[in-house]
Amino acid sequence: MASLNFFWVEEKLKKEGIKIFSIFDFQRIFKVKYETAKKWIRRYQKKGYLIKARKGLYFLKANPPLDFELANALYQPSYVSFESALSFYGILPETIYQISSATTRKTKTFQVGNLKFFYFKIKKNCFLGYSLRKIRGRNVLIAEPEKALADFLYQVSLGKRKLSYERLRLKKIKKKKLLKYARCFENKKLLNLIEKIYA
Repeated sequence: MASLNFFWVEEKLKKEGIKIFSIFDFQRIFKVKYETAKKWIRRYQKKGYLIKARKGLYFLKANPPLDFELANALYQPSYVSFESALSFYGILPETIYQISSATTRKTKTFQVGNLKFFYFKIKKNCFLGYSLRKIRGRNVLIAEPEKALADFLYQVSLGKRKLSYERLRLKKIKKKKLLKYARCFENKKLLNLIEKIYA
């Protein structure tokens, strides 16, 4: 424990580009026993140097991950989508103060600090149309613009979200690609909704 000086650990994590880590990650990186890693993390979490994102997942308070990066790590598999991705691409004009992601697991919500992370379940065959994108030097799994809109409109068609059509900046969307992603949901209401938006 004594040899694991906090500032040395902090520098090593920064040097290796590790923003979010589990107890197992810590154990592997610093070649210590599980109990040693657990005690060290608990000690510096109490001191306020580490933030607990969820059970078993932590990050340095002084070197936090991007919100989208944290969203990917909190609940897997998942990718950033819906309003969060649409706002990022400028398809929805307003800033979104919560992070929404798509997952194949059950719908879930987490809160880290003042920020809420929402995960909405979609069909396994619709878990596509996303890629690893570099955002501010970090790798983030995020939906393509058309898939983010398809995911969002699917929720609208189910009555789980509301939409003002005039807010959408459709010039940034390829309709053919949007329809391709929308068809995987096998929902006629969704396809009708898309045609209504473009009418």
